[in-house]
Amino acid sequence: MLKVGYIGLGLMGKSIARNILKAGFPLVVHNRSRAAVDELTAEGASPASSPAEVARQVDVVFTNLPDTPDVEKVVLGADGILDGAHPGLIWVDNSTIRPAAARTLSLRLAERGVLALDAPVSGGDIGARDGTLTIMVGGPAEALEKVMPVFMAMGKKVTHVGEAGAGQVAKAANQIMVAAQMVAMGELLIFAQKAGVDPQRVVEAIKSGAAQCWTLDVKPPRLFAGNRAPGFKAYMQAKDLNIILETAREYGIPLPSAAVDAQLYNAMLQNGMGELDNSAVIGIIEELAGERLNTKDSKDTE
Repeated sequence: MLKVGYIGLGLMGKSIARNILKAGFPLVVHNRSRAAVDELTAEGASPASSPAEVARQVDVVFTNLPDTPDVEKVVLGADGILDGAHPGLIWVDNSTIRPAAARTLSLRLAERGVLALDAPVSGGDIGARDGTLTIMVGGPAEALEKVMPVFMAMGKKVTHVGEAGAGQVAKAANQIMVAAQMVAMGELLIFAQKAGVDPQRVVEAIKSGAAQCWTLDVKPPRLFAGNRAPGFKAYMQAKDLNIILETAREYGIPLPSAAVDAQLYNAMLQNGMGELDNSAVIGIIEELAGERLNTKDSKDTE
């Protein structure tokens, strides 16, 4: 059985690591803050003091970090994965970063005999907890074949998209659609309410038709209950949209809708809403419309 390392135990990373541990894989963990390491150590994982220490001990090392510079530091920096690399090691990145950076990192690691998979995920905190994530993978097929048993502990669908960076391109495409859905949902809820119609009934009327999507199935009950706590934090959605626009400029791709969505999410950050759920972009629409979504007294905790 593969020995697995996991670096980055945030909102999703800790749940993913826990599912890997529950599946029976020996697990070594590292995180910048200690609490999550202690929690998983109590459940059977082994702690490590640095990314290099993790890499030295394992067959596969995962990272799940906020942004491109964080991944670059953990891989290439002092006491990073490269310092602990050994031939045959496989690095798997669950982070969402720039496709160009994923390609560069894979080349640097290949110089040390390390295979790299960029494998960002979709499904939010619920998917991470339940082991139902969608995993989109770029990199060599032989590395994917070896890591597939671990992926099966994390998610329900794994797609090999292409070579290095292809997984990150797929995740960027995913985030274009996610942002568009979140913004459209916020618009339709405020549209319905300000036009004098119960938005909950509107959602019931349209969610089984052509407008059906995961966002409309999952997010309205939370918003109607007054719950805007994350799932997937708005500042991460803003970060992903900025990656998308940077990549679009690199290839000369027009993305007018994504550019507007990026403005709305960056406005959330400016208004102190970055730690809220990405569905809380409705708050910017509320401010523009001068209309606050009516909510129930009860709080949805899911």
